[in-house]
Amino acid sequence: MADPDLTTLRLLVLVGELGSLSRAAAALGVAQPSASKRLAAAERALGVVLVERGSRGSALTPAGTVLAERARRALTEVEGLVEAARALRAERDAELAVAASMTVAEHLAPGWVGGLRRARPDLRVGLRVTNSESVCALVRAGEVALGFVEAPGPLPGLSSRRVAVDRLVLVVPPGHPWTRRTTPLPPAELAATPLVVRERGSGTRDTLDRLLPRACPPALELGSSAAVLGAVVAGAGPAVLSALAVAADLAAGRLAAVPVDLDLRRALRAVWPSGRRLVGPAAELLALALRDAGA
Repeated sequence: MADPDLTTLRLLVLVGELGSLSRAAAALGVAQPSASKRLAAAERALGVVLVERGSRGSALTPAGTVLAERARRALTEVEGLVEAARALRAERDAELAVAASMTVAEHLAPGWVGGLRRARPDLRVGLRVTNSESVCALVRAGEVALGFVEAPGPLPGLSSRRVAVDRLVLVVPPGHPWTRRTTPLPPAELAATPLVVRERGSGTRDTLDRLLPRACPPALELGSSAAVLGAVVAGAGPAVLSALAVAADLAAGRLAAVPVDLDLRRALRAVWPSGRRLVGPAAELLALALRDAGA
């Protein structure tokens, strides 16, 4: 029999985190019958029972708990391998190396890079996608010429320019009690509620931590906005994410927005090493971003 694949490993980890096979399947975007078959196949291949299924949900067995922790570590190693491969490709193929946080990379940077490529069709651009903390580290190390981040607060060793204003949105599944509120949610109630959040180092998480410094521990911490959205849809808890990231789910009715009595705007910034003047393609890319921002 075939060894468990990466999707099955992720499914096993999520069952342990969410306590439900259906929620884990929804978070991964796979059908529940398919998820159940994957776990059953993994149990046959490994020779151990991984999940106890009951009327109140699913829970990992002791063996499943041990293997889920090993799966979590294996997935982290695989992600590191993929990121290293991406970095090597970028260094090999790119004349302009750029890094961007996930929100910027998914929703804004493609338009900027596309404009640059139209002006300079022979230019090869390598875009590395990671969280804001890692983007800043890559810029400081000289591994990329320009970065785009959503991180609040000072950025030591870096010059910056605002290229866009983003807004965070509190989202819940349709039918959540907060959707029946007639007034904005007080910050204290939001801070007292376990949320589904991004990992530390992401600009979205850093912004939320600054807005709610006394927030209770999160319900779940995940490494991408897509994973957070899937967990919210599955009922794991509310989340605060970029309006850019949640627009499609709000329009489709998969999520509902809840007004909050907080200023949830934040600046998205371009960053480069302090004391260095941008020239060539990096300067042209920044100019395109500033033009789109009306700056």
